[in-house]
Parts: sequence; C-alpha cells; structure tokens
Amino acid sequence: MNLFSGTINTLQQSLNYSSIKNQTIASNIANVDTPNYKAKDVVFKDVLQNELSSSIAAKRTHPRHLSFDLDQRLSYQTVQRNNTTFNHNGNNVDIDKEMAELAQNQIYYQSLVDRINGKFNSLQTVIKGGR
Repeated sequence: MNLFSGTINTLQQSLNYSSIKNQTIASNIANVDTPNYKAKDVVFKDVLQNELSSSIAAKRTHPRHLSFDLDQRLSYQTVQRNNTTFNHNGNNVDIDKEMAELAQNQIYYQSLVDRINGKFNSLQTVIKGGR
C-alpha cells in the first residue's frame, strides 16, 4: 500500500537530485582556477520513461534501448564536460554559468521544500481532524 500516492517519494527524489546538483556546482566553482579541471553536470536518466511509462507500451529490441518498467526510480548521474575549454590552463568552468545554475537550483530546491511542507501540513490537518 502506498500511503502518499508516490508524491512524497517523488519530492524526496527531487530533493536528492537538487542536493547533488548543488554539491556539483559548488565543486565546479571551487575549482574555477584549477588547471585542467573539467566541469561536471548532474543529468537525469530516463526522465521521459518515468513520466510516460504508464501510457506507453513498448518492446525492447536492443539491450541499450530504454526500459519502460514502472518499477524504476528516477535516477541521475554526474557527467564531465569535456567538449569545451575556456581558460588557457585547460579549465572549462564558466563562473557566470555556474553562478546562474546555482541560483536556479536554489530556487528549485526551495520550491520543493515548500511543496513537501505543504503536503505534510495537509497530512497534519487530516490527522488532527481539520483543526
């Protein structure tokens, strides 16, 4: 039985993603002057599969094709940006881009926290009988 209809779990996974993204951005900013440092990104894997899996029936014809199993959780991974070089020392951290992503991620994280607080407040109201 799923008590929260998956909403709380989805919000939790999103908070985990945002936290990892924040750590990755902070690492990129900290290494802005490190020679040959390559910036990292956190990316979602199989997001489309998770959003549309309930309405799409598909057959995998190759092992590398995306799976459409309902049991898979949102997953993300950290990847290295190797295709650009901004500095003469081989470093590819763009501080302006990183700061913009940091601000965007902080807004995203705060909105998730507000949403999960709203869910718990609704549950608390129900438990107290509407008082």
